[in-house]
Amino acid sequence: MDYQQILENIYQSILPYAKEGKQADYIPELAKVNPDQFGMCIHTIYGEICSIEQADTRFSIQSISKVFALAMCLSIKGDDLWKKVGKEPSGTAFNSLIQLEVEKGVPRNPFINAGAIVMSDILLSHLDNPEEDFLAFVRAVSGDDTIDYNEAVATSERENGYLNAAIANLLKYHGTIDNDIESVLHFYFMMCSVEMSCRELSRAFLVFANHRRKFSYAGVELTASQVKRMNAIMQTCGFYDEAGEFAYLVGLPGKSGVGGGIVAIYPLQYSVAVWSPRLNSKGNSVMGIKALELLTTETKESIF
Repeated sequence: MDYQQILENIYQSILPYAKEGKQADYIPELAKVNPDQFGMCIHTIYGEICSIEQADTRFSIQSISKVFALAMCLSIKGDDLWKKVGKEPSGTAFNSLIQLEVEKGVPRNPFINAGAIVMSDILLSHLDNPEEDFLAFVRAVSGDDTIDYNEAVATSERENGYLNAAIANLLKYHGTIDNDIESVLHFYFMMCSVEMSCRELSRAFLVFANHRRKFSYAGVELTASQVKRMNAIMQTCGFYDEAGEFAYLVGLPGKSGVGGGIVAIYPLQYSVAVWSPRLNSKGNSVMGIKALELLTTETKESIF
């Protein structure tokens, strides 16, 4: 498969969508990002790397970080994790309070904000140095020790994170989180502020693409069965309340973030990351989704 040529063809095909959507301006630091950027990179499990445009430009990965957090929490808690967070698609916005209230403080899945805040609390409770340990894991799976947090983004999110604060307070009310609310939110926003490029993300997600092997990175150990189940949750819950549409159009497990990034995997073949800051109304990259739709259409490679 000539992935390089396919990526170049895809880029030309999606140029008409370049001005659709807008970046996440409810986070002031993200609103400063030039929206007219695009990058894409594929890593195959056989060592091939193909990329186009700004594949080496780092951006705020935002909710993509929740996949790394889930891997760490599964390594720590195993199946006991599911006593605090569910495995079902939400069907509501990623920052919804309504569903959390109705379901008595148990988030539907680890990838909505409430679920990620619960995972942040778990990591705070079980790690000696949560921020350092989280970053060490991300660096290990991506193979790059220069990856870091962007504290300006984290501060911007905290100063405007009233809804996330409400979610954390509701979780605390129901006894779902144990630590101090401000500490949990600080770690959650730091986690979301990690900056990576498409090249780094696609390499990092190879550990999930090659799901027949257990892995161990920076003290995080997962069985092949756990990796497979993480893929299932990415398929059903990885794209906010647009997971069904993404499965229909693209047909790959993955995770998106409001920084404009999307990572997806074709099991036992490749990991692909795409970035374009302009988002649709659901919080997913317009050009990113279109690029991945064309990728699976052109290659005829999807899980369906």
